Amino acid sequence: MAESQGSGGRGTSRGSGRREKKRGDGPPEVSESERLLFGGPLRYDLGWNQHRDAFMELNFRAMVTRLPALLGSSFRLAWQADRRAARIVLAAEAGRGVAQAVGLLAMNSVLGRLITGGAIGDRLRDAVPVLAAMAAVALLGALLRGASTYATGRLEPKVERVATELYLERAAAVELAAIEDHAFHKLLDTAQYGAGSARRMISYSTRVVSALISLMAAAGVLTVLHPVLLPLLATMTLPTAWSALTNARRRYESWHTWVQHARAGYLLSGLLTEPAAAPEIRVHGVGPFLLRHYHAMSETAEAEQARLARLAARTGLIAAAWTGLANVATYATLGGLLLAGAMALSVAGTAVIAIRTGSSSLDNLVVAVNSLHEDALFVGDLQKLYVEAAERAIPVGGDPLPEDPREIRFENVTFSYPGESARPALDDVTLTLPLGRIVALVGENGSGKTTLVKLLAGLYKPDGGRILWDGVDAATADRHQLAERVAMVAQDFKRWPFTARVNVAIGRSSVPLTEERMATSLAEAGAEDVVADLPRGLDTLLARQFNGGHELSGGQWQRLGVARAAYRRGRILVVDEPTAALDARAELEVFEKIRALASAGQTVVLITHRLASVRHADLVHVLDQGRLAESGTPDELLASGGIYAELYSLQAEQYSAPVPKAG
Repeated sequence: MAESQGSGGRGTSRGSGRREKKRGDGPPEVSESERLLFGGPLRYDLGWNQHRDAFMELNFRAMVTRLPALLGSSFRLAWQADRRAARIVLAAEAGRGVAQAVGLLAMNSVLGRLITGGAIGDRLRDAVPVLAAMAAVALLGALLRGASTYATGRLEPKVERVATELYLERAAAVELAAIEDHAFHKLLDTAQYGAGSARRMISYSTRVVSALISLMAAAGVLTVLHPVLLPLLATMTLPTAWSALTNARRRYESWHTWVQHARAGYLLSGLLTEPAAAPEIRVHGVGPFLLRHYHAMSETAEAEQARLARLAARTGLIAAAWTGLANVATYATLGGLLLAGAMALSVAGTAVIAIRTGSSSLDNLVVAVNSLHEDALFVGDLQKLYVEAAERAIPVGGDPLPEDPREIRFENVTFSYPGESARPALDDVTLTLPLGRIVALVGENGSGKTTLVKLLAGLYKPDGGRILWDGVDAATADRHQLAERVAMVAQDFKRWPFTARVNVAIGRSSVPLTEERMATSLAEAGAEDVVADLPRGLDTLLARQFNGGHELSGGQWQRLGVARAAYRRGRILVVDEPTAALDARAELEVFEKIRALASAGQTVVLITHRLASVRHADLVHVLDQGRLAESGTPDELLASGGIYAELYSLQAEQYSAPVPKAG
């Protein structure tokens, strides 16, 4: 919903030709900031339509008919989180309803005794036992309310935790292609609020049960007193129901339409405080630019919230007028019954109390059910994520991979990234990766090198062709086994905001963390000096935004990344530009370490632009615009005079060219 977005960044650019916002009940127009920064409107014009059926059912009839299902859903969440607390809530609310009914009947008895003829002292004495019973019932109700509040307070955080853990578990288990898919990411955006909605559903369900039992008690008393009073009670509350449901429909539609806009606003605010962006923000003076657009996009969010508030105010005025007329009709009916002698004065007094109690309970019931229904829609988004994530999850099981394969063969492999250029990232590639060797992948930017190793690691499935491990197709192989065989040092590997120890050991988090394995991995990566220079060694926090945190240089991070891959001890080590952040001496040392790993029998798949670094590779594959252009040893490729030889010569010239003299 728009109001849940806060000022998370929507609006128009003040300094770049702000567009006038649309007046009336329509949504704000697209701002220049959206067009400039994000290339167009940040609206889900069609994305939320998958929820339209549920959205249009948000009416009074649906509220009544779906109430049992909503309560059942809340109860299942509560039962899963804490069964004992769920029992306490149910018992306490049922007891409170019974106590309220007894209190109303006792009130009628007291009024009857006080209004009848006789001495006032005698009437008071007759009423004392009933008054004592009323006090006991009130005390019992207070105790039950306290028990319900305590149990609800226990349930809410547990329900939110369970729902959040399920969300994170399902999201972490899907294929990489799903995470990168725009539609699935939109579902992730909306579903992340389902856990909070699940928590609120517990509180709302408690209010619903309380109000429902209280209403039933008041309605039962009114039916006994006079049948005409019950429909009048319902008439008094219909305006509140209509107002609440109408506003809920608007909020739900607005929230789904604006969720991507909200994410963009959070992005802008995060950039202003992000350590990685801080140097450029200060050197290039980007701060005022980002602030201007943050302010502009926030204005658009505020305009949307103002639109909702304007519509809510108008709806509330109509409902209030309707309620006023219903109140006049109700009390006029009571007066007519008294004048006609159809109702005793004591009964009328009890009826007034019951009507006020019932009206309050019905109002509370409508508001609580509306809130329950509204949050249930967001929990529905969470459940939709559970279903879709299960459909797009990394498959479990499959064909076993050979224990000691000789080669991995790509046969006519084609792959394209969804929604990107028409040219495939890999186009009919056939090549072999002999295991136990150093295999280099070479080519210019965009040639398909990184895509190939992602397919090798099982992060994507090819659109066409096969990847065979000694005849076993990776598409049908056990993905867990495949992942176990591969260790990767990506060019943009994750710099985890944890200690140095965890940054290395996270390479194989499923095994016990041992000092021996850690020391061996650091030595294999040549990262001992990096750790030795840290203030607290391996226990140094590598996140400057926290107290005591420390930041590493790019080269130091590179060494820890190699140590992480060494700690994993995969049979195939994929290294993508391992020396991009290193100086010449450090680069030489890292390649020596990589060669040592290969000499010990580990397969190394090396991606680098520095062709002099692959001179010790056993095999080089040259990729060009997604296709395999050349294959051979470095010497063979240099002798052939192809793409590899051309690129090698270009780089060699950079080192052999004379340095121009200053002045």
